[in-house]
Amino acid sequence: MSVTTLPLRSAPRPGAGRSYGVLSTFPPTACGLATFTAALTDALLASGAAVGIVRVADGSPSSDPRIIGELRNGAPTSVQQATEALSRCDVAIVQHEYGLYGGQDGDDVVDILRDLTVPSVVVAHTVLLEPTDHQRAVLEAVAEAAGALVVMTEAARHRLCSGFDIDEAKVTTIPHGATVPAPRHPLFPPSARPLLLSWGLLGRGKGIEWAIDAMAQLADIEPRPRYVVAGRTHPKVVAFEGEAYRDMLIERAWANRVAASVTFDAAYRDVRSLTQLIQDAAVVVLPYDSRDQVTSGVLVDAVAAGRPVVATAFPHAVELLSSGAGLVVPHEDPAALGVAIRRVLTEPDLAAAMTAEAARLAPALGWPAVAEQYRDVADHILAGRDSVLA
Repeated sequence: MSVTTLPLRSAPRPGAGRSYGVLSTFPPTACGLATFTAALTDALLASGAAVGIVRVADGSPSSDPRIIGELRNGAPTSVQQATEALSRCDVAIVQHEYGLYGGQDGDDVVDILRDLTVPSVVVAHTVLLEPTDHQRAVLEAVAEAAGALVVMTEAARHRLCSGFDIDEAKVTTIPHGATVPAPRHPLFPPSARPLLLSWGLLGRGKGIEWAIDAMAQLADIEPRPRYVVAGRTHPKVVAFEGEAYRDMLIERAWANRVAASVTFDAAYRDVRSLTQLIQDAAVVVLPYDSRDQVTSGVLVDAVAAGRPVVATAFPHAVELLSSGAGLVVPHEDPAALGVAIRRVLTEPDLAAAMTAEAARLAPALGWPAVAEQYRDVADHILAGRDSVLA
């Protein structure tokens, strides 16, 4: 891996607060990790911190002034260069996903963490239920080298602490974070066709086919609901199989005789336009196939926008929706999915209660609140380091 270091344009000034060096993918890379990092760094900057990004490059250049370097897999000198760039800040925040970095299961990141001269906060986006021996060893080494390890749900924390040999005192739960919009009233005109919405980068495992099957059960509802699947196909999926999954979904909509009520919208949306679309939804539908997913940014965005959710029983949905902001159904069960959607559309008191509970949960999920928790973690590990050095 090689990294080109640039001047830290956002270098801290006296009284400006701490500086954070962040190692991650970053826009224009199209992935959830890049979107997460951009939002978190925006919130940190808004709080008065300075931020520099060492961006894991994917061939798409970035002109963002926060970029202080680009990490390219394949050149051994990059580990040292990335470490030096991150060590220029007060605290390093390192996003962790298997395969994001070089080496087997991305184990090059362990060397970076071990050689940092500043404390590090590692954000574990994936905690596998059944890791390989090497995947387990990598995450344990990452946890050992880090000053703090952040997970985004209690389900992830439990899995990490029970399934891996780590120091539990290092583990902190901080929600994913979301944009919390101002309420819109009414969210959709009473006479309008209710909107069912799924969004995000498209690929197998999203379970959209089960929602399309469920649409066939809702034809008697007046006005008839419409289902929008927003988002382009994941670039890695396109590279591997083109648009085969999207084409299969379109054929399925025709086979179910719901093609007139199902729209595939691959247009790019910025945060504002996506938030408006979410707020227009009567129900957000998350029919994911995964039984292992402990973090979902889409789920957090839906709740933060105050929308009722119907989701399959992946761990994050079970946890976040347990207080009443949504309904959880079995995986790969379009009949159960259809019953749950019907309830939200035809039981006004249920939909209102879901909306109210989502609104109650939303403030703690907002990026300002999340950034504050990251600052608290940084303060804690810096205080611990200073006490050791004193």
